[in-house]
Amino acid sequence: MDQGLRNSSSRETTAHSSEERSKVEAGTSEQGLYGPDSLLVGASPHPPPPSTRFSRLADSFRARSPQLYHVAERAVKYIRGPRPKVDLPDPVPLLGRTYNFKGRRFVIALEPAIIRFTRPLTVAWLFVLLVAAYIISFSFLVRAQWYTIPASSFVGCTSVFWTGDAGCGLDGSLCAPFSNSSFDFRCPAQCNSVVLQNPRVVGDESVDFVPLLVGGGDSQKTYRADSFICASAVQAGFFSDSTGGCASVNLVGNFTNYLPTTAFGLSSIGFPSVFPMSFRFSPSDVLTHCTDLRTPALAFNILITCFLFLVLRPKAIVMWWCLVCIGFWHIALFSQPQATPPPLDVAFGAFLPALFVCYGFWRVAVRFTLPLFANAPFEAMIWYLAPYWTGVLTNLTMDQIPIDRLTAADIKQQPGGVLALIIIVLILFVLVANQIRVIRKTGWLLYYLGWYIVGGLVALVLALLPGLQFRLHHYIISMVLFPGVGFPTRLSAIYQGFLLGMFLNDVAAFGFDSILQTAADLVDGGTTGSPLPTFLTNSTTYNASVALANQTISWYGMPTAIATQGWNGFALLVDDVEVYLGTALNYSLAALEAGLPHFFRLAYAMDGTPGDFTMPVTLWPNGTWVDALPGAS
Repeated sequence: MDQGLRNSSSRETTAHSSEERSKVEAGTSEQGLYGPDSLLVGASPHPPPPSTRFSRLADSFRARSPQLYHVAERAVKYIRGPRPKVDLPDPVPLLGRTYNFKGRRFVIALEPAIIRFTRPLTVAWLFVLLVAAYIISFSFLVRAQWYTIPASSFVGCTSVFWTGDAGCGLDGSLCAPFSNSSFDFRCPAQCNSVVLQNPRVVGDESVDFVPLLVGGGDSQKTYRADSFICASAVQAGFFSDSTGGCASVNLVGNFTNYLPTTAFGLSSIGFPSVFPMSFRFSPSDVLTHCTDLRTPALAFNILITCFLFLVLRPKAIVMWWCLVCIGFWHIALFSQPQATPPPLDVAFGAFLPALFVCYGFWRVAVRFTLPLFANAPFEAMIWYLAPYWTGVLTNLTMDQIPIDRLTAADIKQQPGGVLALIIIVLILFVLVANQIRVIRKTGWLLYYLGWYIVGGLVALVLALLPGLQFRLHHYIISMVLFPGVGFPTRLSAIYQGFLLGMFLNDVAAFGFDSILQTAADLVDGGTTGSPLPTFLTNSTTYNASVALANQTISWYGMPTAIATQGWNGFALLVDDVEVYLGTALNYSLAALEAGLPHFFRLAYAMDGTPGDFTMPVTLWPNGTWVDALPGAS
């Protein structure tokens, strides 16, 4: 590293000369910093500094426990590191040096060869020309991806015709029409990996962390209307998950007994009762240009970044901005757009603040590492690009890790979440411990520890604020860790590449979400913790000898303590459809079809808006009543 560059940074220190430092250390080791014999003949005529409370405590501690004092002194000196502070040596190219092995010398000169052959291509005008060509080519890819078919034809991976619980209103009126309607649509790629983040009850079954698919096992491949449209089309065989595609969906209304099936890596569940809205697929004769281009765009951008490192080799700061821009717009326009088609206004709203933060990354870390690999372009490409693209594609590379949100409820809910968290913490501990070792060798450890301790105390205060939940988003993790990886080592280069990719992935795909969020912000289709009513009808009181048409189910009235919270009614789901909203305490089953199982869930309502529903009560065709399990659905 250029010594002038390092010393021009904020990491500056004033230190005694070697001779002065030796005198001070010698005097301190013999008499202590303020020992009585420190002012000797020929010594400095200045009196010793006045005694402080800290120095008196230190002297007292040394007098009472000299061995423990020396142990603590050595530990403090070790943590403090060398004085004056030092710079680590610049990394020597692994593929541009001479190796000795069993008396033989081996010369590997790949890096010098790359530099020599590509030197004519590193001129500024060629770089500007190729940047312009890249922007034009990328624009054509974006146009082919999003702007050759009507915007209204795009659907997202979680698009449905029927929303969960009471989302479609009383008798599903908000989701009409139920039948005799068709729609030509285009789905993006990689919808198989988009799953439910909270449990969803279908009949008496709860599904979670899979795409919601209900039905599809009959000869006509009929799906319940709350199934994910795109995953259903993939399972039905109309296009592949890797390329996305187009199809036509046809609403067919009422259907009974949805059958489960497994196909193309997806499994659906069954529903043995009736539901008012269903759909089937047919090929689309209207839409063209249906292939999702995210994979070709990824290959194109990876090749461009490799070309930048190996051939064009611009200045480090220019290379940094190229990585920032390429990664951000690949995420925003291809790998994880915030909507389909991507909202460019939202993307630019996140892009400008991201540039500001990335300049901060350059100032505190990257300028101390990336320029050092100017003579090792192949190494720089490996150390930076492999972790960089791993971070950019976090939605794919980390897809199998069973942790989506760093909240206790989410980690406990996902199978294997606790084990995954333990493994991640152990890996981070090893990496952080090694980085602490590197920082200590430079003498900067106390400086960094001070700032991180202050930041930890601020985070603790934020986490304790009432009514809010502390959220450590991926972009915040990157911002926190980046200052600690600004050192001239290969591992620092790897960390910088991954942290940049992870930062861009979070910001481009989700924006700068707040570090503090309310419980309502985190519901995401899950339960809210509202009070739950109780069925009065149960397995003991239900009379199976009475015909279904003459049956009535009932529930307990609302306690005064709950009514004072604002709850003023009840909502009832029958077979996952809201059929009642009001203040009555019973419901007639005369309209239900005999010979089918039926499922009931009940919730308190506040001004017509239901709260959490109970777990389902099941009434089987033979008259068996199965009481609801405890908890909300």
